[in-house]
Amino acid sequence: MSEERECCTHKTKERSEKEYKDLLHRLNRIEGQVRGIKGMVERDAYCTDILVQVAAVNAALNSFNRVLLANHIKTCVTQDIREGREDTVDELLATLPKLMK
Repeated sequence: MSEERECCTHKTKERSEKEYKDLLHRLNRIEGQVRGIKGMVERDAYCTDILVQVAAVNAALNSFNRVLLANHIKTCVTQDIREGREDTVDELLATLPKLMK
């Protein structure tokens, strides 16, 4: 029997209202930037102009990842280590290379 891989874990995390709003605000802004890029393609914008906007989206996603990772380390990882669940460190170490591609 083959083992099926899932893309995500079934763990959940309760976020503070401030963290939740910040993450959603960042994602909404990124979503708007991507829609803007789509519009540029639809209007036959010049390639370099589109590339600059794609770079801006990449920077915004990297920033989102940094904020989310910092929150994860400060809350989930720290709490799990305090509770003796050090496998969370292994999970983090497995995740970091995926973020650094």
